[in-house]
Amino acid sequence: MVFNSLTFGVFFMVVLGLYYLVPMSWWGRKFTLLLASYLFYAAWNPPFVLLLMGSTVIDWWVAARMAATTNVARRRALLLISLVFNLGVLAFFKYGGFLLDNFEHLVALFGVHYQPPAWSIVLPIGISFYTFLTLSYTIDVYYREMEPVDSLLDYAFFITFFPHLVAGPIIRAKTFLPQCVTPRRASAAQMGWGLTLMTIGLFENVCLADALMAPAADRVYDSAAKAGFFDAWLGTLAFSAQIFFDFAGYTTCAIGAALCLGFVLTDNFRFPYGAIGFSDFWRRWHMSLSSWLRDYLYVPLGGNRQGPRRTQVNLMLTMLLGGLWHGAAWRFVIWGGMHGTYLVVERWARANWGDLRAWRSRGMRPALALGTYALVCLTWVFFRATSLGDAGRITRAMLAGGADQHLLFRGDRAVVVLVTVLLVGSHFALRDTTLEDTWRRVPAWARPVLLASMILTVSLISGDERAFIYFQF
Repeated sequence: MVFNSLTFGVFFMVVLGLYYLVPMSWWGRKFTLLLASYLFYAAWNPPFVLLLMGSTVIDWWVAARMAATTNVARRRALLLISLVFNLGVLAFFKYGGFLLDNFEHLVALFGVHYQPPAWSIVLPIGISFYTFLTLSYTIDVYYREMEPVDSLLDYAFFITFFPHLVAGPIIRAKTFLPQCVTPRRASAAQMGWGLTLMTIGLFENVCLADALMAPAADRVYDSAAKAGFFDAWLGTLAFSAQIFFDFAGYTTCAIGAALCLGFVLTDNFRFPYGAIGFSDFWRRWHMSLSSWLRDYLYVPLGGNRQGPRRTQVNLMLTMLLGGLWHGAAWRFVIWGGMHGTYLVVERWARANWGDLRAWRSRGMRPALALGTYALVCLTWVFFRATSLGDAGRITRAMLAGGADQHLLFRGDRAVVVLVTVLLVGSHFALRDTTLEDTWRRVPAWARPVLLASMILTVSLISGDERAFIYFQF
């Protein structure tokens, strides 16, 4: 059940009707939303609901036991139970095949011919996202940054709340659980803004990502061996727009759906292609993930508290593991390593040349933003390509040139260039604001016209439904 499907539209209207129109207690409303969330998740693969329930119960119990004891060794043992269970389940389902394949190649270097059994385990959708949710809860309780919640219902609702369940944003227990204490009802303004966000998100996903940008990216990356300089760049620019509209569109829908029910989720994107530098990029792109990696990986590793060299190592380790979180393939590790390298070099440059007036000049800032965007596009090659070989071919074409095979029609090229210019230009112009502030600046008479146009366009576009890109993670 995806947000851009008729099934979800019916599901969401039924949930809203039950939540607001059927008289029941606050406990009953939360329980209704919990059942709806399990139904939403079961629409993909019903047996995995049991895995989700198991993770929920274990971490709720672990957190309660940790809070009930002051014995340091016991608290550490309980935290270890949470870490081993959650990371073990994640490793089995997501990385089992990857580990077997690499073990096979490793032993082959020593002349051992080992043929592992075929790995046909289905990956539970959203497992990486809800694993980070539940781990942040037990870790926060361990460090006494929050008290455990007494209600299993509230904790299960926090983990499984359907808007964020399968692709984020990655919310924190200490910001969401307090919202479960008292009844939540969306005000008229919240309901209106929530529905507006869902409309914008669907338009981004269905029209801009799937219909406009995905075909050009697919055409180039499906023929990577034939791509020349312009084809490679245009295909990658198309994918950079596709993945932004796809993922930002999904989380915009998620935030809007939650707001319609009276719950506030954290923002996940803030005009990332207007970033100046890579630290700035990661403060704008998938912000809930970057802040999670910072708080639960980079800072525990030592952050920037142990000298420049250790800081560089911590940055690289964080981004390598962040890349591996995205997918069980070396392409994602390389993607994370490239971002880690960018961050290390940027930190070195700021330490040595950070006081240069040129960095702050009005003319230099757009150039720095364009340079940041271009280097980010190079990393997207490894994210989009289906193999390391194809990633290498596209990268060589982008950097070394090559004869174009005209994989894209002239009209496709024009569309990619136009959308890229508008996307990057608007992100740079709006980098110091938010989507809500931007919407408020739109004249009141134009807002319903824009929304009606988006709804009409979404309803008219037909074709195969694409899964959201981040569903694979």
